[in-house]
Amino acid sequence: MKKTSPTEAEALEAATAAHANARYVLKLYITGTTPSSTRAIVNIRKICEEHLLGRYELEIVDIFQHPTLAEGEQIIAAPTLIKKLPLPLRRFIGDMSQTERILLGLDLRKVDDKPSALA
Repeated sequence: MKKTSPTEAEALEAATAAHANARYVLKLYITGTTPSSTRAIVNIRKICEEHLLGRYELEIVDIFQHPTLAEGEQIIAAPTLIKKLPLPLRRFIGDMSQTERILLGLDLRKVDDKPSALA
């Protein structure tokens, strides 16, 4: 196993701290006021408030009202959540009810992290 030099360790620590303070830019594409769209809005807002409080921007786009925005993002199913920032860009399809999968995809939880008893 490779030993990490002090400068590499410091760089890794700085990167981890920067990630912990990163601002998230999210877009949720929905189709009107369907039950699935409503659940997706409620679920992603809850996730953001619990895990990204004060460091996220969530835009909700109704593709019935703004079809050209959906075309520009190549949305093929709704609801779809797109994580624009921090990179890498990621997409999630569904009602956002699989909280652990969303947290992993947003890089808010590592694969080996165990969910808290309250999750």
